[in-house]
Amino acid sequence: MSYLIGFVIAALVGLTGVGAGSLTAPILILFFAMPAVEAVGTALIFGAVTKISVVPLFVARKQVNYRVLLLLSLGGVPGVLAGSWLLGHLDLKKQQNVLFLVLGGAVVITALYSLYRSTRGAAVAGESDHSGVLPFLAAFIGGEVGFSSAGAGAFGSLALLCLTPLTPIQVVGTDLSFGLLVSTIGGGLHIFNGHYDAMMLLKLLLGGLVGAFAGANLSALLPPKPLRIVLSVWLVSLGGQLCWKALA
Repeated sequence: MSYLIGFVIAALVGLTGVGAGSLTAPILILFFAMPAVEAVGTALIFGAVTKISVVPLFVARKQVNYRVLLLLSLGGVPGVLAGSWLLGHLDLKKQQNVLFLVLGGAVVITALYSLYRSTRGAAVAGESDHSGVLPFLAAFIGGEVGFSSAGAGAFGSLALLCLTPLTPIQVVGTDLSFGLLVSTIGGGLHIFNGHYDAMMLLKLLLGGLVGAFAGANLSALLPPKPLRIVLSVWLVSLGGQLCWKALA
C-alpha cells in the first residue's frame, strides 16, 4: 500500500503540479496514524526527492530566475530553519492539535488556491516588479514548510505571480527550485533530529520514482486541468479532516 501511495503522489505531482508536501503528510497522519512530527519530516524528505527529478529540466531550459530565487532564499532559508526548530521543540502531547490545525489549514488554503487557478485559467504575470518584498514573504512560506511541509507551491507561486514580471513558466521553474531548497533543508533537519519514518520513506520513494517517471510521460497525454480540480477538492477534504481532528 505504501508503494502505491508513493507512486500515486509522485504521478499526481507530475501531472498536476500540486505539491508533494500537501498530499503526503495528511495521508500519513489520517490513513497510517503516523505521529504528526514524523509525518511532516517524512513528507519533506519525500517532496525534496521528487522535486530533484523535475528541477534540472527547468534549469536546462533556462526557466529559473536566479535573482528572484536568491531573494526567496534570503527569507525562506531562515524561515524553514525556524519552522523546523519550532516543530522539533513542541510538547506534542499538549500541542499536537495545534500542528493538526496548522497543517490542515495550510492544506485547505493550498488546495483552494489551486482550485481557483484551475477554474479561472492560466494566471497572468504581474506587470510591475515588487520583488524586494519577496524575502519577507518567503520567511513566512519557509516557516510554514518547516512546520507543516505544505505551502511552498501555492504560496510561492502566488507571490511570484503578483509581485514579479516573470512569465508563468518562469514562475513554475523558480518556485519549484525554491521548494526544492526549503524541502531539502527542512528534510535534512528532520533527518538529523530523527523525525521521520525510515521504512515508510523508503517505500514511498520506491513507488515515487516510478510514479514520477509515469507522471512526466502521462502529462503529455492527459489533460491536467480536470485532474487538478478533482485533486484540489480531495485535498480540501483531507485538510478539513485534519482541522476537525484538531478541534474534536
